[in-house]
Amino acid sequence: MLPVPYRVSGRVVETADSVTLRLEPVHEPVGEAKLGQFMMLYAHGVGEVAISVSGPGPAHTIRAVGAVSRALHDLVPGCVVGVRGPYGTSWDVEDAAGCDVVIVAGGAGLCPLRPVLAAVLEDRDRYRRLVVVAGARAPEEFLFPHELDSWTRRHDVEVIRTVDRPAAGWSGPVGFVTKPLAALALDPLATRAFLCGPEPMMRACAEVLREKQMPASAIRVSLERAMKCGIGLCGHCQLGPLLVCRDGPVVDYTVAGPLLAVKEL
Repeated sequence: MLPVPYRVSGRVVETADSVTLRLEPVHEPVGEAKLGQFMMLYAHGVGEVAISVSGPGPAHTIRAVGAVSRALHDLVPGCVVGVRGPYGTSWDVEDAAGCDVVIVAGGAGLCPLRPVLAAVLEDRDRYRRLVVVAGARAPEEFLFPHELDSWTRRHDVEVIRTVDRPAAGWSGPVGFVTKPLAALALDPLATRAFLCGPEPMMRACAEVLREKQMPASAIRVSLERAMKCGIGLCGHCQLGPLLVCRDGPVVDYTVAGPLLAVKEL
């Protein structure tokens, strides 16, 4: 429960309200995170919040939506933050070896999925078809735009970007990620899907994949709740029988499906 000091060694502006911070330990590092795990980041004098690992270093992509995330967002190289973790379950990318891989991200959901894509590209021969479907409210809100462009130029990656509403200069698809996902021809028994984004988006995408006869166990989602302790003690992140910080955030749809079917109040 005691945060370890890390120094901001790099800061990249991603969008108008999002940055990626690269951190390095001041003294001894915490453990290396598995793909899909998260850290608790502490902004001194403000508070602590759970942030997924979006890259090596570790790197964390932070959207300024509250007091703590705003304080972290505004840090510059040289500033010190507290780090606890890593916590939670992983994407289990190794299970997708020999299969097609479909990655579906909505908005900031691309952050915890970025390491999945990097892992597949690093060992590309172990995986078959690779499809990335990324959605954003507007073209300027896509995270990692230069990397998206780089992935799009590769012959072995299918990248589909869609925006919620028409925009000047945008010639790509318009609409929710479910539309291009529904149009994909998939081999249902030899595909692994990784979904992250708002819960209604993940639920709708999982339903599309289930209609394509993909088993629920082959669909993995990353859940989000208000995580306070990170180790399953405080109960703030309870979702039905789960404590998301301990039993998640990544679970397969056999677990998530019944829980996400309950409408949020």
